[in-house]
Amino acid sequence: MAASKGNAVPVIIKKVKSGGHGGHHGGAWKVAYADFVTAMMAFFLLLWLLNVTTDVQKRGIADYFDPTISSKSQSGAGGVLGGLTIGSPGAQASPSSAPQLEVARMAERQPNDGDDGDSGGTVSADPRQDQDDTAPPAQPKRIDDKTLEQANAEREQKRFDEAAAQLKQAIKDMPELAKLADNLIIENTPEGLRIQLVDQDKQPMYPLGSADMLDSAKKLIGVVSQVIMKLPNKIAITGHTDSSTYPAGGNYTNWELSTDRANASRREFLADGVSPDRIARVTGMADQEPLFPKDPASPQNRRISIVLLRQNQEPPAPQQAAQAAAKQPTP
Repeated sequence: MAASKGNAVPVIIKKVKSGGHGGHHGGAWKVAYADFVTAMMAFFLLLWLLNVTTDVQKRGIADYFDPTISSKSQSGAGGVLGGLTIGSPGAQASPSSAPQLEVARMAERQPNDGDDGDSGGTVSADPRQDQDDTAPPAQPKRIDDKTLEQANAEREQKRFDEAAAQLKQAIKDMPELAKLADNLIIENTPEGLRIQLVDQDKQPMYPLGSADMLDSAKKLIGVVSQVIMKLPNKIAITGHTDSSTYPAGGNYTNWELSTDRANASRREFLADGVSPDRIARVTGMADQEPLFPKDPASPQNRRISIVLLRQNQEPPAPQQAAQAAAKQPTP
């Protein structure tokens, strides 16, 4: 039966406080966990130090903690190993590293004749421990000037040989220059690497009696320029002619012709990108240095000689002998 307004039932509200899962557990576990993490960190740090230190460093550390008063104890520094440790250097150990702690007392631990062995000393397995720590380090062997000069000369000769091989290969790789292979003579001389552009009967470098370079000669000089620009050596250019002379009474002779041809070659090198300061000298020799002395009128005596001058002394004697044997070409 419903309650009347005059006889209302009171409403009772009950508040229940939550216990929070049985109450607060406290923070003791956090302290224990922190101690555990700290101990693990110290343990791994110890493992790392054991891995990166050498035997010499381990012995130095052991000697640092070794008491100065001898002990008959069978443990610790008085035991079998005498405070020393056994281990192999870690992967990160440096062979040049030296112990940072005092190891002078290691000599006292070496056994003597008649020793009863109670001192616990051991013989060092590292031969470096038997050496005097105060001895000065070995000085590097001094290289004399002659040896250094010889090494520089051999290094320069190697660059010359590579340049000659590159030049010959470049001529083979260009079909339009393949017919000019006989016009190119490369040889090593005491003065340097000599590259000669030689006239042939049917393939001249210049028109007869003229200093105007033909297109074929310009292409050949272009290939030579690309090779010599890779080297730092200075260049000497010399013009040569055959023994044919101009009519008597004229003011233009083989001397002027050889000089003009050498200068024309110099201008062509500069046009191909060779730096002007690379040019050491430009000379005309007329017919005074024929390539074939027995045939002074041979067209092959007409040539331009480009020499990459040596920066060092002459190549070794065996190389000079081999070069001299193959120096003279055949007409």
